[in-house]
Amino acid sequence: MKQYYVYIMTNRSRTLYTGVTNNLERRVYEHKHKVNPGFTSKYNIDQLVYYEETNSIHVAIAREKEIKSWLRRRKIELIESKNPHWHDLSADWRLDGSIFYQDR
Repeated sequence: MKQYYVYIMTNRSRTLYTGVTNNLERRVYEHKHKVNPGFTSKYNIDQLVYYEETNSIHVAIAREKEIKSWLRRRKIELIESKNPHWHDLSADWRLDGSIFYQDR
């Protein structure tokens, strides 16, 4: 069964970005390597600080919209409920170009 992820990424200044994907490793790679121009490239959003998983794209999109509608304080509370020290959850992942082409 296919998996979908809602995730929050940040930078040194703790600017927050919330997204949804069906391949979290590939998407984190894209953010870290600035593959796509836009908000995350401009603000150097490169640290994964939160994610949740579901097997429904509809649930994932609804959850992404819900989180995006929250005030910043509530997003921080969500992150800190699972990751109180804001560690980059992808720091130990072996992110290389090969994942970029999987499940595209």
